[in-house]
Amino acid sequence: MQSYPNRHFVHPALTSFADECCATLARLIAYVGALALFAIAGLHFWDQLQLDVVADPAEQPSFTLAAWARPAFAVSLLDPHEKSDSYEIYRHPEGGRKDVFHWGPPGEKPVAELEIYRAGGELDPSQAQTADLDVRMADGDRLGLEAAGVIDSKFGTVALFRRSGRFDAAKSCLGFFKQFDDPALQISGWSCQGTTLPARRAAISCMLDRLTLLASGNEPRLAELFARAELKRSGCGIAAAVLADWVTGAENPRLRGAF
Repeated sequence: MQSYPNRHFVHPALTSFADECCATLARLIAYVGALALFAIAGLHFWDQLQLDVVADPAEQPSFTLAAWARPAFAVSLLDPHEKSDSYEIYRHPEGGRKDVFHWGPPGEKPVAELEIYRAGGELDPSQAQTADLDVRMADGDRLGLEAAGVIDSKFGTVALFRRSGRFDAAKSCLGFFKQFDDPALQISGWSCQGTTLPARRAAISCMLDRLTLLASGNEPRLAELFARAELKRSGCGIAAAVLADWVTGAENPRLRGAF
């Protein structure tokens, strides 16, 4: 009787080859999966790096000195020998402009500053209004600012500030800040002029009183603001340098008379 080979018989070599192919395919899938995970992680870190670069303030457009710009403001002088040590204009790519005055002895730190900021698209409403003033007043350390009363000016009531932690208020430089919504304008600065607190308050009042507009450009609201302010100009003299209003003084108001 003739015997026939088993049709279901698989040669051991073929079985070994099939097992090897399955193992190789499994390893290949695991390898590709690992590469995919590495690629996903790399893309995540790359996106995070791009976000950090975008968020880096150093990479953001900033104000730059505009030497070609024409002066738009002036501070009239009381003394013919007095002058602004510097008047600089800064422009921002998003439309903002800062006109900055400084006064002080040559070669030394300024004793007073006045900045007129016409805001553009770069203004961040969420940022503290006095954050920039704190930086400008800082002398190597940022202690923050605290309220130091108010003064009246031709632009209306102006808030005063001094460096936090300065217990000797009489010797503290005073900062000031005034904001307008229409036009979008901020007038701020600081002064160390005067030997007493009332004198420094009066120095700031005089500085604002003497600020005038030379050219408004295409901003009729700005011209209107300064025209109305000029009607309230009070002038500043010797008496203003030594007297401060007893109600708006930085110290607690003293009651007049005795009980």
